[in-house]
Amino acid sequence: MASAACNIGSSLRFPASEPGRHLVCGGSTSSLCFRSYRAWGSIFASTGCAQGSPTSLPRWNFVVRASVADESDDISGTRGGNRSSNCFEDRVVVLVIGGGGREHALCYALQRSPSCDVVFCAPGNAGISQSGNATCIPDLNILDSKAVISFCQMWGVGLVVVGPEIPLVAGLADDLVKAGIPTFGPSAKAAALEGSKDFMKKLCDKYGIPTAKYQTFINPSFAKQYVKEQGAPIVVKADGLAAGKGVIVAMSLEAAYEAIDSMLVDGAFGSAGSQVIIEEFLEGEEASFFALVDGETAIPLESAQDHKRVGDGDTGPNTGGMGAYSPAPILTKELESVVMDSIILPTVKGMEAEGHKFIGVLYAGLMIEKKTGMPKLIEYNVRFGDPECQVLMMRLESDLAQVLLAACGGELGSVSLKWSPGSAMVVVMASKGYPGSYKKGTKIRNLEEAEMLSPAVKIFHAGTDVDPDGNFIAVGGRVLGVTARGKDIEEARERVYDAVEAVDWPEGFFRHDIGWRALNVKQLTNNL
Repeated sequence: MASAACNIGSSLRFPASEPGRHLVCGGSTSSLCFRSYRAWGSIFASTGCAQGSPTSLPRWNFVVRASVADESDDISGTRGGNRSSNCFEDRVVVLVIGGGGREHALCYALQRSPSCDVVFCAPGNAGISQSGNATCIPDLNILDSKAVISFCQMWGVGLVVVGPEIPLVAGLADDLVKAGIPTFGPSAKAAALEGSKDFMKKLCDKYGIPTAKYQTFINPSFAKQYVKEQGAPIVVKADGLAAGKGVIVAMSLEAAYEAIDSMLVDGAFGSAGSQVIIEEFLEGEEASFFALVDGETAIPLESAQDHKRVGDGDTGPNTGGMGAYSPAPILTKELESVVMDSIILPTVKGMEAEGHKFIGVLYAGLMIEKKTGMPKLIEYNVRFGDPECQVLMMRLESDLAQVLLAACGGELGSVSLKWSPGSAMVVVMASKGYPGSYKKGTKIRNLEEAEMLSPAVKIFHAGTDVDPDGNFIAVGGRVLGVTARGKDIEEARERVYDAVEAVDWPEGFFRHDIGWRALNVKQLTNNL
């Protein structure tokens, strides 16, 4: 291979004199599609990277897994006329859509998948890029379907995994599938399970799925009258996507009236709050249940439980999640069977009957009622949870790329998932002030040292960037997901908090009691 090369970041040499052959990465070779190489070569030319004249492309840091390729591949990337647009031998190029902790965890798991050769992440974040878990594409507009499709066609992407809900509700999966690109994530109509709480509730009514009693309103006066009739505590929800802030648990009638006015009168959530769901208050313990769905078949993932409140002892306002652990003792095998039979499978069959087959991951937010011990559906998300995804991906031992491709192809019936024994826990480190206002640009140090405390520790980045001096800085509310595995919940907790304490970030904070419910259950069991 010729020595003339253009440098992209620090991880890859681009052999300019041999177009269409191999990319050299850390002494190994990996083949990319000929047409992708040529298309990228035109971008190289526009940035001044002439043959034999190295330069750097800003913000692109390529991480390419080594693979063995047959050098007889023809110009189209086919082999004997039977190959797809992806020209890896039995390996797939994956694009992960999103840029948070959930997406970092997905990239981490996909990079470990034997059937996955290259992982791209758009837009990604500094931590994903620096960790080497994926090649981040920060300038790709994930809400521009044409741009995403062009990128996939250019690089021979054989699987797109959509992380956040907004692109799904906007129809990104529809456009990708129409273009012939396998996509793990539901259509826009199927994503209405999360995009419209009223849609979800009506589906529950129609197919007998247990959920809280409710009514939907667009008139504030009628909504307040219903609240007065039902009494407090009561729950007020914006119908649409409200960035996790559209649910108010009102402990008094006055609080409920205020929530109704903020949504229907003041327009606090814009069109997402143009109608509200008034729902009965359920007392019990919340749990997260995940199932992979291929349109007809659903298989459960391991259980997980997160901590929504910002403060120790489950105090303070709700957040996107301050930590999680897996498995969750509250979800026994018997209860998991009940959830599958009474909630997940009726939803899958109901969506199919409605003509909106669901393909992707169903994330059921459950309430295990105190008075009955039975589960009721609080809400659906149509993507992996955050931070639950972090603990699930730490425990998953199956080839994630193959599993997700099976879901895209309607073949989950032949899939059996393998999980590591023991437990995993994630503690979220957030900027002081979150979920309210917080300062951006604060420096975070000792991340590498924290990860090196144990091979069972991994730090997932959610809201980081890198300053001109190469220091990680916080640019979000929830910033890091410090995660660890252990033989049991106690060991996972010890490892994760040792790592948290090693991180040098005075402007950050975290909860000190993640996993307390699981620990209490285990202590109670041991004392019996």
